[in-house]
Amino acid sequence: MKIIVSGGGTGGHIYPALAVIEEIKKRDPQGEILYIGTKKGLEADIVPKAGIPFTTIDVMGLQRKLSLRSMKSLLVLLKGLRQSKKIIRQFKPDLVIGTGGFVSFPIVYKAAKYGIPTLIHEQNSVAGISNRILGKSVQKIAITFPESERFFVNKERIIQTGNPIRKDFFEKKQIQKEAYQIEDGRKVVLVFGGSNGHGELNEAMRSVIEHYSDTDVEIILGVGKRFYDAYMKSLGGVAKNIHIYPYLYDIISVYQMADLIVTSAGAITLAEVAACELPAILIPKAYTTENHQEYNARSVEKQKAAKVITEAELSGENLLKTIDELIHNDHKLEEMSQAAKKLAAPDAAVDIADAAFSLLKKD
Repeated sequence: MKIIVSGGGTGGHIYPALAVIEEIKKRDPQGEILYIGTKKGLEADIVPKAGIPFTTIDVMGLQRKLSLRSMKSLLVLLKGLRQSKKIIRQFKPDLVIGTGGFVSFPIVYKAAKYGIPTLIHEQNSVAGISNRILGKSVQKIAITFPESERFFVNKERIIQTGNPIRKDFFEKKQIQKEAYQIEDGRKVVLVFGGSNGHGELNEAMRSVIEHYSDTDVEIILGVGKRFYDAYMKSLGGVAKNIHIYPYLYDIISVYQMADLIVTSAGAITLAEVAACELPAILIPKAYTTENHQEYNARSVEKQKAAKVITEAELSGENLLKTIDELIHNDHKLEEMSQAAKKLAAPDAAVDIADAAFSLLKKD
């Protein structure tokens, strides 16, 4: 069996694709998989390192307003469609899966036009423009948030699977608190604003650091590599219960140490937080396309697994007040933890693979 998978631009589109590929390989170890990305996207680095055959097409993000850039993006799209046609003719896939990002559009669109079984996965509560268009022609649409259903016309093709992430997020580990100099029996607040850090969140955390210094609450803060040196210099020194890092490499361990997390609302982060059953304070990044992080966050808040503070509302005082209300309220933390557990999707990759393979049986 031959399968093409495409998704890129950000890790939010790439890592779900890799999780689905892992599940497909379990079922068909001899099958051939080809990943389609762009030369400049993160996928060009991540996918080959995962040992997956990789090739590229040319594509640019579609512009919503008429401009010289929008005309250029249209010309590049036409080129990407021609390249996709050539790839399909040469590789002859039995199935094509798209996980979002503009790169997935040409290959999935062409496959659908040729009658090849197609499936797309939408990670966010606000569907991306590529998936909205593809939803009209693909055979299956896997979604993470129920709110994204409104963006697709063919409701009968939709399945809610959740967002696939690595299995080890669902496995309980022996927590090595001493590696992070965390004292047993203390509450732990984990704070990070995504892989690149979040400047506004870092600034708000100054009040939190001042308040909790030399108390029995441990703070683990990932400020981001680009902020770390200047941030540490400006603080001048921190108490031993304040742990600040440029990047949190062993993220699963720190998740499992935490009693409460403060983070942004990217789709992958939310899936990881749910898998680790963590109560959350979510700070959605305002500049995301169509403000999709806030919609993601509101969906989690509606299920009572999180509190939401928008960037417009974010201040040291507001953040400290919200943390303080939760961290000493064991009953509330447990309620939120149970709500997060219900949002977890340990079988998301399995469910997506099931849906994809069901299309082959119909063919």
